[in-house]
Amino acid sequence: MPLSAQLIPHGNVYVGAAYANSRVVITRFDFKGWNASAEIIPLSRLSFIGLVFDASGFYRQGITEYNILGGPRMAVNFGKFRPFVHGMGGIQRVNSSGNKYQPVAVDFGGGLDYKLPFRNFSWRVQGDYVHTRYLSASQNDVRASTGIVFRF
Repeated sequence: MPLSAQLIPHGNVYVGAAYANSRVVITRFDFKGWNASAEIIPLSRLSFIGLVFDASGFYRQGITEYNILGGPRMAVNFGKFRPFVHGMGGIQRVNSSGNKYQPVAVDFGGGLDYKLPFRNFSWRVQGDYVHTRYLSASQNDVRASTGIVFRF
């Protein structure tokens, strides 16, 4: 199959609205925010393996949370659908009423892209589990996002 016929020939960028349920210190909160990512497919013969860089920001009164993550993503094409899974690592930055925390974050998740009738565009639904550990406290968060994907 020629490269031009593949759903994702070289990579993609994604921007969407996001929701997170996160624990800050000992209290669990709901957050609203954004999620963005860029994925490259470095090897044309292994087009199901990509490298992804992901950033997100979540907000509520008095608290901001940012995640900067990167890692491998595996995907497969089924007609107009492209399900994927990824595992990423990085940093989470939380500012809660002036107290700043920067724990290491590990993210496992996946989603589904649906090819739209517009050239090079898809719609994405994505879910992630984010685990952090700061000092002796573990934190398990979930996030979901949806938005538009541009393939290049």
